[in-house]
Amino acid sequence: MEKVGTSTEQMKSNDHVSLDIDKLTASVQEELKTLHAFSNECSIYRVPKRLRDSNEYAYTPQIVSIGPIHHGKEELKEMEEHKKIYLQEFLNLSELSVRECIAAIVERETRLRNCYADNFENISTEDFVKMMLLDSSFIIMVFLKEFSTLFRRNNDRIFGKPWMIEDIKMDTCLLENQIPFFILDDLLKLSKTLDGYSMIELTRHSLSGAFGSSWVPKDILKQMKSSEVEHFVDFQSKCQRPAKLKQPQPLETLTTPSAMELHQSGVKFKLGSTEKIFEMNFDFHKGILEIPPLLLEEDTEKLLRNLHAFEQCHCRGGYVSDYIATINFLVRGTNDVEILAKKGIIDNWLSDNDAVMCALHDLDRGNVVDSKRFYFADVVEDLNKYCRKRRHKWIAALKQNYFHNPWVSISVVAAGALLILTVIQTVCSVIQVK
Repeated sequence: MEKVGTSTEQMKSNDHVSLDIDKLTASVQEELKTLHAFSNECSIYRVPKRLRDSNEYAYTPQIVSIGPIHHGKEELKEMEEHKKIYLQEFLNLSELSVRECIAAIVERETRLRNCYADNFENISTEDFVKMMLLDSSFIIMVFLKEFSTLFRRNNDRIFGKPWMIEDIKMDTCLLENQIPFFILDDLLKLSKTLDGYSMIELTRHSLSGAFGSSWVPKDILKQMKSSEVEHFVDFQSKCQRPAKLKQPQPLETLTTPSAMELHQSGVKFKLGSTEKIFEMNFDFHKGILEIPPLLLEEDTEKLLRNLHAFEQCHCRGGYVSDYIATINFLVRGTNDVEILAKKGIIDNWLSDNDAVMCALHDLDRGNVVDSKRFYFADVVEDLNKYCRKRRHKWIAALKQNYFHNPWVSISVVAAGALLILTVIQTVCSVIQVK
């Protein structure tokens, strides 16, 4: 027994000796010194795995990398030569030197790095500045060429292929494929010859041309300044911000009746504004649910997914996440899709109603909402209250079963009149007998 005890004490002692506490302390302290803390300027993130797993393609650039997250990927390297060509065109057009542009970026390097959730310590200052120079000049030239054909060359290999420019614009709207807006704005302002152009106007023109006024309202620049924009996904988010933001409220009921159940309870669906897809309202007294049109096809699904990912990373809850949850409350089956499609609320460019239902349910996969601060809580609670009133269902059933077309209505009225006349005749006969 004594030998065992002695052996155990020796092992403990040896374990203690084998650990160099001073060396480990120094190592941990060194790591803490180089710790990358989140900056208040952080706004560009990797998409959370819980969202990416549902549709990785929707978050991954297909033709061009912008910024450090997808920089250097083999499948995107072909566009690097185009970036150099566009850099040369930008320098010639703006009458700037490479040195002037590099100096401007170096001066802003810390601020640029702070905009990313990752620290990218593996990218040296030299490589980081070069990447920012190529990417920012590339985007500026793409948007200038999109704005006016005067900036295009006859042998332009990007604008000579319509499909390529559309893919590039789609890639610039992905959360992981962003550079801070301020560096684009600053480089354009640095130009000696392009003072008549503003980056925010070029952005509005390019993105509205790609995705339409339903995503980028024509008068949006009256509501937004360049200094307020973080990047292109943030620009899209601000374009879709409801005109009158509501105060989020606690959500007491974690679902609503489906669109079919609402229809059977007498709720009428109304097509809402075509410029703000997140403005959903319910008029309890009139029983009217107003929902803006939602175009469902591949590109708009990508836009919606990346807006959603940005909100999930950057904000505590919000109208995008809560909108996705609310739409999924309403759409549980293909008959719900059909009701909303008939009213123009869902514009289906997918294969069929099953595809729409699957797309909406996939959007909601991994969606995290705060039930204590739910943006559409008033809509959800009022819909539930409306459907709990039996008279709404009775009136709806009467209208839908007996007054859905003129001929049935006439028949019901005639039958009712005949019944009344029969009752009157019976009463008169009883009186005469007395």
